Amino acid sequence: MAVQTQVLVSAKWLANMVKRNLAGRHLRILDRSWYLPSMNRDGKKEFAQSHIPGASLFDIDECSDRTSRFDHMLPSEQVFADYVGNLGIGDDNHVVVYDASDFGAFSCTRVWWMFRLFGHGQVSVLNGGFKNWVREGHPVTGAYTEPERARFTAAMNRSWVKSFEDITDNIPAQSFQVVDVRPYARFCGRAPEPREGVRPGHIPGSKCMPFFKFLDEDGMMLSTEKLQQFFEKSQVDLRKPICGSCGSGVTACHLVLAAHMCGAPGASVYDGSWYEWFTKAPPEHIVSEAKSKP
Repeated sequence: MAVQTQVLVSAKWLANMVKRNLAGRHLRILDRSWYLPSMNRDGKKEFAQSHIPGASLFDIDECSDRTSRFDHMLPSEQVFADYVGNLGIGDDNHVVVYDASDFGAFSCTRVWWMFRLFGHGQVSVLNGGFKNWVREGHPVTGAYTEPERARFTAAMNRSWVKSFEDITDNIPAQSFQVVDVRPYARFCGRAPEPREGVRPGHIPGSKCMPFFKFLDEDGMMLSTEKLQQFFEKSQVDLRKPICGSCGSGVTACHLVLAAHMCGAPGASVYDGSWYEWFTKAPPEHIVSEAKSKP
């Protein structure tokens, strides 16, 4: 089978792979359905009831730095290699990721980015996600077969990850653009954050490009032309370094995917994002329109 490594794959293409029984040895499908508590959905329970045939569940909280006080921070190279190896993913596998969110894509881009971060370029996002898969009438199942363990080699590209210190140093230096993909009302400080004890606002000098605006009304990624127009309208220069941020480093990866599609494949992610920033930053580095300041 010729390896398909384009950024997006269609439901029709993936359904053909499943029909030809190629979802297994050469192709691995991952369901990364993760939701905020306010969404009142359980990705694990939904996967047990219905998923794409041959898919495995990828848990970003299990495959993380379990010693961190912050949510699903990146794991070490060894932890990532062991985790995906247990999902039957080896160095030669093409990986397709999706989630079942109503957006069409919500958390799956985080897994797409993680594979690329750890040196595995053969990874794609299912355009439109499970939502579109079902809409097109492709098969689903509740059955799951434990994959045979494979050997995976992980090598992290550390330049694609930004720390709290990196973001702090960048406030005066402005050596890269920080782009926050949370909804604009949270970015401004007008709407509440979903995590208890965390108030809305943004990092000084950052810009806002809400993640759901990278998608059309059907949950499909915008065309490259429309993505470029969105970057231009948001005054984000694709020719200069970019770092994505969000609530906890998940939807920030939509920005990385969109930039990649526009020919800027080196965008980074602030892994701790707003959750860490609000917790650690001094008051003068919390920009908010809210009358009640932290």
